[in-house]
Order: sequence, then structure tokens, then C-alpha cells
Amino acid sequence: MAECGGVDSNTTSHTMDKSITLPPDEIFRNLENAKRFAIDIGGSLTKLAYYSTVQHKVAKVRSFDHSAKEAASDKLYEIAVQEEVTARLHFIKFENAYIETCLDFIKDHLVNTETKVIKATGGGAHKFKELIEKKLGLKVDKEDEMTCLIKGCNFVLKNIPHEAFVYARHADSEFRFQTTNPDIFPYLLVNIGSGVSIVKVQSEDKFERIGGSSIGGGTFWGLGALLTKTKRFDELLQLASKGQHSSVDMLVKDIYGGSYACLGLTGDLIASSFGKSATADKEFSKEDMAKSLLHMISNDIGQLACLYAKLHNLSRVYFGGFFIRGHPVTMHTITYSINFFTKGEVQALFLRHEGYLGAIGAFLKGAEEDNPNQYSWGENYAGSSGLMSVSPDMNPMQRARSGTFDMLEMDRLERQLVNLPLLQDPSSYIPDTVDLTEDAQAREYWLYCFEEALDGVVKRAVASQPDIPGAAERAEKFRQKYRHKLQTLRHQPFAYGSLTVRSLLDTREHCLNEFNFPDPYSKIKERENDVALKYYQKAVKSLEALSWEDRQFALVRGVLAGNVFDWGAKAVSEVLESNPEFGFEEAKRRLEERPWLVDSFDQWLERLKGPPHRCALFFVDNSGVDIILGVMPFVRELLSRGTEVVLASNSAPALNDVTNSELQILTERIAAMDPVIESALREDRLTLVQSGSSSPCLDLSRLDKVLAMVARERQADLVIIEGMGRAIHTNYYAMLSCESLKMAVIKNSWLADRLGGKLFSVVFKYEVPVGKPH
Repeated sequence: MAECGGVDSNTTSHTMDKSITLPPDEIFRNLENAKRFAIDIGGSLTKLAYYSTVQHKVAKVRSFDHSAKEAASDKLYEIAVQEEVTARLHFIKFENAYIETCLDFIKDHLVNTETKVIKATGGGAHKFKELIEKKLGLKVDKEDEMTCLIKGCNFVLKNIPHEAFVYARHADSEFRFQTTNPDIFPYLLVNIGSGVSIVKVQSEDKFERIGGSSIGGGTFWGLGALLTKTKRFDELLQLASKGQHSSVDMLVKDIYGGSYACLGLTGDLIASSFGKSATADKEFSKEDMAKSLLHMISNDIGQLACLYAKLHNLSRVYFGGFFIRGHPVTMHTITYSINFFTKGEVQALFLRHEGYLGAIGAFLKGAEEDNPNQYSWGENYAGSSGLMSVSPDMNPMQRARSGTFDMLEMDRLERQLVNLPLLQDPSSYIPDTVDLTEDAQAREYWLYCFEEALDGVVKRAVASQPDIPGAAERAEKFRQKYRHKLQTLRHQPFAYGSLTVRSLLDTREHCLNEFNFPDPYSKIKERENDVALKYYQKAVKSLEALSWEDRQFALVRGVLAGNVFDWGAKAVSEVLESNPEFGFEEAKRRLEERPWLVDSFDQWLERLKGPPHRCALFFVDNSGVDIILGVMPFVRELLSRGTEVVLASNSAPALNDVTNSELQILTERIAAMDPVIESALREDRLTLVQSGSSSPCLDLSRLDKVLAMVARERQADLVIIEGMGRAIHTNYYAMLSCESLKMAVIKNSWLADRLGGKLFSVVFKYEVPVGKPH
């Protein structure tokens, strides 16, 4: 959709459209709790930002005092669903034609009267100043456009992992998302509006305009209108997408009959833009002229950007402005130009939320007293529209998006998230093993898989709240919302960045939380934890009776058998539903016999004959049998060897994964019957930390800052990652700077087949970094 600061995309002035009805639960959400507004008004689009407080339910566990006589209850702990207030940022994008309707809607629904000022930026802020002040009764406080743009850009690069992408027009996946370097600075921002501004950004508050050009988006629009008599920017791009520039442009081969080899010029290279129009005695089509003009301006901007990038030694170059704004045609020509002039050394990078940067920056300027940059923020997939392709060929319905509203929601996270300091190279770390955006067969399977599992998730959600009114109705709303997300991802797999099993799981968790199902597996976890605790001493006793070598194998087998108990895997949940007696020994029998699918056990055993590790950082998985009968005996052995252990568990619920608050209670109970665990806790050799995650998978680039600090202070030299979500769907290829152990049982037959195994195949992957002695 076209946008240009201060320039209207129509020939006539905007007419205010009041014909739309706005569903408040979908668009201006939580408006009753809104404060701190900001607005960015361009030539055709308005972006509104506000901050709200959101009340949602969270599941809290509290330990019973088991030493007291009155605690005759068999319950391990109490589960309470409590209300919690969190901060959320809302960003909404709509056509200027609807601005009056939207302002009326906000005025009618706004409850908070503390807000006195609205921060404004963009070329249209002056034009609509009186209307905003009159409708909302707020003073418009204008902010510098470039400052807002940079602030917004810094914010999305720091907080949204799959924000930047490379555009590959003819590839299977047109959007290729990039891993954002933990240190986002320095970078070059090429903002293509009416003209071009080239800005070098060195830090949060330090940037300078180092160059620019008067030949930009306005030039393409203006010359295009003169050449084709087409006034709308979108229509001009559509003409260009159908044109053949070689009809108008003079190519190298038109002059030399082929390539100019000694200068390295190919025959198809443009020698002179519009060169043929001077000599050819014929009419040129609008499409061909539009295409030639697009190439001429894109190549000019591309060469300029490359020269500045080279001059300032910058490899990260982001493009934005109304000329780009998600248009495949302009992204393709800019990409081609940058690739040509740098010989592939620099990639043209585009931003998923580029259209929101000004509004985000204006909002941040107005919220400086709250210091939003001291927190980490996460995209709420349940309330965000996601990136949509506006390619005329791929999705014709997207060309006319009048009346539609794009939304982005960002939730403030309780914990500040940072990289695990033990990553070998944080800038090249990719958490996910398979990118479903690029693997059509895998994508189709997993989307089908998640849709098939929906009935079971709904049933589990309702069962988790038997005494809370409206559970069935809310669960049905969750079903509709998540199914709609899956349908969107089927057609727009790039909507939320790279589509992965992790993002599908996270989207489901976001949707469950949206409808107040914070922990659908809470009762299952409590029951399984209670049962497993009763067998703990017996399990330890049987392990102690074994020889040292047999015990090492039994401990590993125990972790693997425990990992079978995963309610997120359909093959397992069906067994557990139909056979409640299914137990630890039965799980061991289900495991693949050695040699396993991936089998480094012999190397691990050899390593254990050497000196103990200083500290093991263990990312744990499921509740019940997994953590109590699998992980804890393994941890006990490490402690007995003289290795300190840090147990990292989820900060918030996901499936039947153990949370940090649950693990605290379980560890106390185990310590009460096991002196090894008790003394390790007392002497601070066993530490429990939260990971900062609420996902069944694991992103080692977004972990709780405290966990990273503990890993650094304890000088962790062994990282153990357990479970299919954390060690196979994610981190299978993760390279660490210390020894690592990845253990999982494959509980999905399609995935097992993909990896060359079968159901209940075992992955036991012990890795030592190159250059480190075994």
C-alpha cells in the first residue's frame, strides 16, 4: 500500500469514511485501559500506538506445609489461578480515509482520563492536528520524523528475532528471515520516501544523516504519472510488474552485439535507461516505461547505498520508506541492484514491521519516563496480523486492502532476555532445525498435525477449569482463533517470520493465554508429579546397586525413558489416555535398542572416566516421571562426581513441561528424602533458575538474564538439553563453546522417518567444540 510523507495517493483529497463498524475485541483492544498515545500519519496510512495494561489469568503453585499435622492432604501443592496485570503495546495501521471514524471510536471507548498528550510524527501530522485535538481532547506534540524512525527501528531489531529479511522473488520462499546479531549496531538505514535519506546508526541515541538524494519514490511516482498518466502509486507498480524494460532501455548487447567481456559487462546489463526511446520510431507501452523507470531509480538508489556502506565500512543495510513498504516489485529491484554493485558482499535487508517504525518511535519518545528499553518485549501472535504478501500475482485480494486493519501487539516480558554466553557464535545461531517456510512438505505435515490436535487441546483446556464459568465458550473461541491462525499460515507462511514447529507451538500458547487458559495441563502435572515422587527412592536404590559403568548407562536410559512422558506428542498422549498404568519400566521397554539413531554414548562414557565438569547447565523438559525419575537421578550422579548443577526450567507453563515454581517444590520434596540432593541445595551446588521461556522449545538467544549471569559466574562447561522440543525441533545443530549433551526420544513417526529412524528412536548427541580436548 502506497505511502508518502505529506503526499496524497489519490488525486482528490481524502474523504472521511464513516461506513465501517469496528469490532473492539479485534482492533482497538484493551482501549479501556489505554494510556500514552502516539500517531504517525503518512500520505495514505495512519499508524496509531498506545500502551495498555492487560489483565489475564496465570496459574500459580504454592507448596503445602507437609511438616504440619493439618496437612493430611495427599496433594503435593496447591494450584491457584490468579489475575495478573501485564503491559502491552498496541500498534494499528489503517487508511487515512478512516481516521475520523477511528478517532470517534477511541473517544467513545477511552476511559483513562490521565492522558493529556498524543505524540505525533509523519508528514500528515500537521494536516490532521486540529481534527485529532478536537476529537480526542489531547494536545498534539510533534516529534522529529527521523528520530522516531530510528528509535522504532532499534526497538524492533532488538525485540523481534525474525524482523529482518532478504527478499528472493523467484525462490520457493520469497521471504528469507535473518538472525539478528545480538549487537544490532552499527547499521545503515536507507529511507526511500519522496527523496532518499541515508542514515548511519551507531547506537541507541547516536545517528547521523550521511547522505541522500532527491531522486526517490516521489521521482518514480511523479515521472511515472507523466509517462503513463497513472496517478496512483500502487497502479504504477502494478504496471511495472507486467512490463519489459528491455523494450525501452538500451542494453550492453544493443551496443556491442553481446557482452563486453573485457570489462566484465554481460549483454543483458542496462547500458542506458530509456536509451531506445531517443531513436526508436514507435510508441512504448505504459508497462514497459514504468518498468524502465523503476529499474533506473532502484539502480541509482542501490549504487548510492553501496557507496555509502563501503565508505563507512557497514555490512548491514536496511531499506524502508513508502517506496518499499512490502512491495515485491521494489524489493526485488533494490535487491538486484545491491547484489550487482557489491558483487554479493552486502545483502539488501527489509523489515517485517517497517510501516510501524515511526509510530513505535513516537510512542517510545512519549514513554521515556517508563523506560521501556530496560525491558524485553515479545510479539503476541494472538493479537498481531503478521506480514502479508501484496504481490499482485500471488494474492490479488491483497491489492485492495481498503477497510482492513493491520495490527501488531508487543507484550512486556517479566524477565530481561539475553544470549546464552556459551553460544559459540551468537550472530550465526539459528534455534530452529527446520524452516517450514522453505520446506513445503514439512510445512503441510505440521500444519495438518496441529489442526488435528486442536480437538484434544480444547478438551484439555476445558477439563483444566471444571469450576470456572464460561470455560467451554472460551475454549471454542480459542479453537476458532488458532484455526484461523493456521489457515493464515497455510497461505502466508512468512506472516510471523520463519515458520517453524516452535512458532506454531508458541502461537498456540499465545492463543490459549488470550482466552485465559494459562495452564491446561496443571492437574495432569500435579498427578504425575505425585505418583513419580513415590517411586523416587526405589529408583535411586536400584541404581546404586549397579556397577559404575552399568549405572551410567541406566541413568541415561532413565532420562530417555522419562522423556517419553510428553503430553505434547500425539503418539504418547494416546497411550497415556488409554492406559493410565503406563509407567517408567514400560517406557524403557519402548525405547530403541542400541545402537541408537544418534549414538555418542561410548564417547560420553569415556569422558566420565576423566575429571568432573565444573558446572553443568541442564535445560529440563517434562513434569512427572521425566524430571523426577529421569533427570534427578542423573543430576544426583553429576553432583556425586563433584560437578555443580544448574537446573533451568520454564518461567511459565507450556504443555506438561515443568515450570520453575513447580520444580522448586519438587526439589524440596526430593531433598527431604535424599541427603545427596539436600546437601547440594544447602551448599548451593544445586541451583534452580528460570529460563525466561514459556515455550516447549528453546531459543538460546532469548534467555533470562539471571540464568546467563549464573552460567558465566559458575563457569559452566557442560550444557545438557533434553527433550524433542528443545533438542530436536530446536538446537539440534546449535554450536556451543563448551561440551554439550542433547538427549531426546523421537515421539513423532513422521519426524522419525525424516531423520531415518522410527517411533521411539533415540538421539544421544555428545559434542565437544573443535579444538577442545575430549
